[in-house]
Amino acid sequence: MNILLHVLVAALYAVAAWLCRAAAQGMKRRAWGRAAIALALVVHAVVIARAIVTPQGLDLSFVNALSLVAGLAVLVAWVSGALAILPGVATMILPVAALCAAIPAISPTAYRFPYADAPFAAAHIAVSLVAYALFVVAALQAMVLTRVEQRLHRGAPSSAEARTPPLLTLERYLFRLITIGFVLLTISLISGVFFSEEIFGKPAAFTHKVVLTVAGWVAFAVLLAGRWRYGWRGRTALKWILGGTLLLLLGYLGSKFVLEVLLHRTAAGGTAG
Repeated sequence: MNILLHVLVAALYAVAAWLCRAAAQGMKRRAWGRAAIALALVVHAVVIARAIVTPQGLDLSFVNALSLVAGLAVLVAWVSGALAILPGVATMILPVAALCAAIPAISPTAYRFPYADAPFAAAHIAVSLVAYALFVVAALQAMVLTRVEQRLHRGAPSSAEARTPPLLTLERYLFRLITIGFVLLTISLISGVFFSEEIFGKPAAFTHKVVLTVAGWVAFAVLLAGRWRYGWRGRTALKWILGGTLLLLLGYLGSKFVLEVLLHRTAAGGTAG
């Protein structure tokens, strides 16, 4: 049954991606696309809840974490309006979400996090994952904006791109997402460092995940400072956004992939921060 639900979620995301692409090309399927995304998110939420919440604690295995981050990224993009404003974001994020939603059905694993029954630990994980989702959406939006700007400069925008709001408005919106994600990431880092023993049952350790996460935080701190002081935008901002997002994803999902898939370690510690 769980396998069928994972396949259903993947199929819904794939259909939504096709409908959004068709709508971007002028076909009148925008409402159907929004409905497919909403249905996919609802079913995905049910599937994720069944897979992660267990009597032994949260099962934050690599495949479940990958599916959860992808679902949160789609939710953030949908709620924030990025999918409607920039169709290119939908055509990038929805196929990836379909793949991530299907992977747990192909390669199920278990990685229990027994301390997650504590509200403080669950809050720490939730804040971290929402921050990651915000940065993923920001990275996709930055790539789409860079492409739109290049086409506008060449005088050859698509019909959908010609209808987008002004680039400066979209850039301000983009940096609001980044600022919110940066604040949440900062809260996650502080709680993880100073309250590690209360959250995870052990003192904070200087691991590869911590180093990469801090490096990602520094990258976004530099980006926001550069934006405030020098007005960074365009390709300069894109490089810092992509670099910071990659560091964060390597720190969390990358470290989980190495530990669980390559090294086959199943010790508790599936923290998101």
